[in-house]
Amino acid sequence: MDAHDWDERYAAHDLVWSAEPNQFVAELVGALSPGSAIDVAAGEGRNAIWMVEQGWTVTAADYSAVAVDRARALGDQRLGDRASSLTTVVADATLALPGGPGAYDLALFSYLQLPASMMREALAAAIEAVRIGGHVIVVGHAGRNLEQGHGGPSDRAVLYDPDEVLTAVADRPVEVESSQIRVRRVETEQGPREALDTVVVLRRV
Repeated sequence: MDAHDWDERYAAHDLVWSAEPNQFVAELVGALSPGSAIDVAAGEGRNAIWMVEQGWTVTAADYSAVAVDRARALGDQRLGDRASSLTTVVADATLALPGGPGAYDLALFSYLQLPASMMREALAAAIEAVRIGGHVIVVGHAGRNLEQGHGGPSDRAVLYDPDEVLTAVADRPVEVESSQIRVRRVETEQGPREALDTVVVLRRV
């Protein structure tokens, strides 16, 4: 999907995604000391807004202008006096990120699903944007979810298992703090299902 497609999808619904943060984002980011962060492909801002509520200063970037406008509006509604700690910007995840090199303590990917070559570019840009000692957190639909899990894209080309993320950053200045397949419970009309997510935490060195 290109930016126009995402604009149309966001414009067609009041809220495409949940208003609550992803469970793995809440777990992993909650364990870090608040600082400056960029939420790459932030969508409507559910994770970015939650992070500001936890004390972070966050740039929420997405290449859908409709999503960015919605994230800004939701931030204004929820954050009150802390709204100034959220910056929203239209940006391409595969290009140099807003703020410049070493601008952030954390770069977050939450379900950015791109073909391998583009995901490699996005990861490289995120690593460049994080200062030494900072983190890059990747949460995404796993490749094996296609056959063993529930939900997510049906195109294997945009899914990735942990080893594929590690291969993509093998020549980058990062250390791997954790790399796992995690199970996420999904409630459906047919009852609970289990989705398989890739969850990787990298530290910039």
